[in-house]
Amino acid sequence: MRPILMKGHERPLTFLKYNRDGDLLFSCAKDHTPTVWFADNGERLGTYRGHNGAVWSCDVSRDSTRLITGSADQTVKLWNVQTGAQLYTFNFGSPARSVDFSVGDKLAVITTDPFMELTSAIHVKRIARDPTEQTEESELVIKGPQGRINRAVWGPLNRTIVSAGEDAVIRIWDSE
Repeated sequence: MRPILMKGHERPLTFLKYNRDGDLLFSCAKDHTPTVWFADNGERLGTYRGHNGAVWSCDVSRDSTRLITGSADQTVKLWNVQTGAQLYTFNFGSPARSVDFSVGDKLAVITTDPFMELTSAIHVKRIARDPTEQTEESELVIKGPQGRINRAVWGPLNRTIVSAGEDAVIRIWDSE
């Protein structure tokens, strides 16, 4: 069996994510440009332009209408999957390492790296249905351990956040 080759990125890839239906594949890379592919044949459907640093991670809403991306440019962006339009930009003082939508897509958990005087952190953002009502405020900020938090995801029923980092420890945090 020969693999389907999806070529289009100019720098190393950092993250891959299928949508819930499995027909779209999203890729992130150090070339600053998240990309969406048709999973069946590898056709490049589009790119999301706006980041100025490596894009470390992404997630797609359950209905495949929104994409969230985390970048070394110290931003997290919300995108319209179909049009590629930027809906909102969250600004942080350090690189955004991982992003994950909650079940229901009403919240997102975001990890940021230690940078200058800032420690690593886990941020919970409420995601507005209407992008014009989106705010920068965090619902919850958890100061992380020493070192980088490589990934944080929602636990069952969005009641916990599970994180893993460079210190080789998995932590389960109460999100309520």
